[in-house]
Amino acid sequence: MKDVSTYRAALLKRLSELDSRLHAIEAELDAEHSKDWEELAVEREGDEVLEQLGQSGQDEILRIRAALARIRDGEFGICARCGDDISAERLAVVPDAPLCKNCATEVAQ
Repeated sequence: MKDVSTYRAALLKRLSELDSRLHAIEAELDAEHSKDWEELAVEREGDEVLEQLGQSGQDEILRIRAALARIRDGEFGICARCGDDISAERLAVVPDAPLCKNCATEVAQ
């Protein structure tokens, strides 16, 4: 694989962004809720959305950490399924991609 420093930097930057976002979500979820029933119902709906965003962020963090481990192990940019190189175009869009385009398409079907 080519120089992975650009991918590593992008992954670390995204990891930092997610960390900040998850802390903000956690703070919002920990905030005191209204005692008014109608307002509480709206706040609970908002909390459900925040929890989903938080879970999505945690899932992305796991994918990023796995990609960083592949960089460390010298396996970054190699499809975990077929062993072919993952295209630079795909990695530019999805730097944490563990699969090449073909394998990702097959798995999604």
